[in-house]
Amino acid sequence: MIDLHMHSTFSDGTHPPEELARLAGSFGLTAIALTDHDCMGGVARLLAACEAEGVRGISGVEISARMSKGAMHILGYFVDHESTELEGALKQIREGRAVRNVEILKLLNGLGLELDWKEVRSYASEEVVGRPHFAMAMQARGYVKDKMEAFDRYLAKGKPAYADRFRLSPEASIAVIKQAGGVPVLAHPITLGLSHKALRVALGEFRAMGLEGVEVYYSEHPPALVHAFSQMARDVGLAMSGGSDFHGDANPRIRMGIGFGQLRVPDKLLVDLEARRA
Repeated sequence: MIDLHMHSTFSDGTHPPEELARLAGSFGLTAIALTDHDCMGGVARLLAACEAEGVRGISGVEISARMSKGAMHILGYFVDHESTELEGALKQIREGRAVRNVEILKLLNGLGLELDWKEVRSYASEEVVGRPHFAMAMQARGYVKDKMEAFDRYLAKGKPAYADRFRLSPEASIAVIKQAGGVPVLAHPITLGLSHKALRVALGEFRAMGLEGVEVYYSEHPPALVHAFSQMARDVGLAMSGGSDFHGDANPRIRMGIGFGQLRVPDKLLVDLEARRA
């Protein structure tokens, strides 16, 4: 069993890369991929820790890309984590996130929520600071009861403290992943909010841009959706991927390898994905 979608303290997870590797070994996983948001800072540490644990470690990243109505995420597997081109693109995205953070803080203060940047930054262990860290600070102050309420009331799109940010286009995201020797995969298609017919069309368009796979197995995909997405992948000519989207204590209901309990990602998917490498 494998898990190809998880986050460390280098983005919005609560476990350092070494702890992810240790957990994977204790759970009997054969391979894991670290896919931090717009950041590859933890990959080298994960690869070294996985080798020590007897688990295959895979370099990865999760890139935020723009859509006409919001955002999408594209996973990159087997990327060269020392690629200067990919790191340059990720740095551009992180800088856009930093600009947005200033705006979010200003909006929250204007709503009477007295937070300062040092306080928010303290909830991020490494380099990526985002909305989840604002949510943690808000919860600690007693402004909200949990992360979900922070997003539902303030931070989600359309809410009073939401601010947009720079994202790459899907084409650019796919291209820079491939340039770094990686395999681009659409993450959690359920979050796009598209009908099955519209998603099938979108997958065809992304395939024409160079997309190589789609995340079929996911914590929030029930069996009926796994079946539907599997068929779409076959129809469009995409490989299948899967992962829990494990964040540790930031979302304790989702567990590594099994998600909410029902997730099982077949090992053979990794073979198919690796065959797509440039």
